[in-house]
Amino acid sequence: MTAPRIPQTDSIQELAQFWDTHDLTEFEDELEEVTDTVFEREKTCEIRLHPREIEAVEGIARSEGIGLTDLIRKWVLEKIHLC
Repeated sequence: MTAPRIPQTDSIQELAQFWDTHDLTEFEDELEEVTDTVFEREKTCEIRLHPREIEAVEGIARSEGIGLTDLIRKWVLEKIHLC
């Protein structure tokens, strides 16, 4: 009987099913160390607004059909691209 191989797929669901039924130690000969950054985490920042300011931004976001944080991010990106 041949040993199972790690699936070559981008399907998160397929990989999750595979690792739910297998142990990483079964595949030590197939693993390779990765030294480069694979995923970069997004950084977050916090801004303080008065309740009335938040209500105003929420109203604008609702009128545009997007969420509060999406609207603020859109504004920041627009400002960055103007510089």
